[in-house]
Amino acid sequence: MAARTLARLAVGALALALAGCSAAGAPSGGATFAAGAVGGSGSATGPVTAVLADRSVEAVDRVEPELPVTVVSRERAGDREVTVADVGRIVAVDMTGAIAATVAGLGLADALVGRDVAAEIPGLEDVAVVTGSGHTLTPEAVLALEPTVLITDGSIGPSDAVAQVRDAGIPVVYVENEAGFDGAGELARQVGEALGVPTAGEELAERIATEVAAATADVEALASGASGTGASGEAPRMVFLYLRGSAGVYYMFGDESGADELISALGGVDAGADAGITGMQPLTDEAMLAADPDVILVMTKGLESVGGVDGLLAERPAIALTTAGQERRIVDMDDHDILAFGPRSAAIVEALAAAVYGR
Repeated sequence: MAARTLARLAVGALALALAGCSAAGAPSGGATFAAGAVGGSGSATGPVTAVLADRSVEAVDRVEPELPVTVVSRERAGDREVTVADVGRIVAVDMTGAIAATVAGLGLADALVGRDVAAEIPGLEDVAVVTGSGHTLTPEAVLALEPTVLITDGSIGPSDAVAQVRDAGIPVVYVENEAGFDGAGELARQVGEALGVPTAGEELAERIATEVAAATADVEALASGASGTGASGEAPRMVFLYLRGSAGVYYMFGDESGADELISALGGVDAGADAGITGMQPLTDEAMLAADPDVILVMTKGLESVGGVDGLLAERPAIALTTAGQERRIVDMDDHDILAFGPRSAAIVEALAAAVYGR
């Protein structure tokens, strides 16, 4: 299984393991930046919160599903063929809400009857949430919706809960949801195939790629001469940290984690990969000092769980010794957005760029 898929599933496993853990934290206390909402030059010091200016998902032109369709369900235990005959009542669940967002992007939002808590998309407010704390699936909630198909990627569990839905006669399709922009395009294709709209899936995949390329070009222009650059005007060194202070969980993301593609689109150098990190690995002082980032990217609730920026620097002194720590350059973004590669990939890049470069 690809390292990017393993990294996403590992995050899901961590969330499930930490489902019972919670802590009252403090927000970053910094500025808030939304893509397209801020003009002029801003400060590149201190903590910043990146926010999507628009959470909606634009749909491609709707096409009538061609059914029945038989697709390959990519399960950890091995591939299996699944036949989908009806897409009138869809349940879509994963850690980041990317599958539900993809269904909406395919023009089938009105067929969604169940979603995960992360799928916070305008227009889906009345769609039932079938996941509980820690992104755990509630099979009874799913079956009560009388779905005609369930699509997931294995990041939502436990696996017995998904099996219970299948045993009730509901077609269950596992798709590969690799972290990264290419993975977002492939997800669009796989979901499109599973729902009988492969041409819409291809169109959405191409649109994601085009929009990400345009956003990356915009970031290059934004970063040129911006105060958010690293030492001597070089590209800023960035690292993504996964934090769950209530359980003492600290991970650094590196090569093939998905965060590497995000950092590249932001015009940065992946300091985690530079320090030899592949996928996600427990954070060590040695790795943190070797990475020495100019900017640290984190999830909002993760930062809150460690007591905000002050708590993070106090708990992990090695972070305080880095350039980012000394300048308090911590950029946080909603847990459901920052690594939610999907139809909103370009918007996430734009929001983070506005926060990183202070514009």
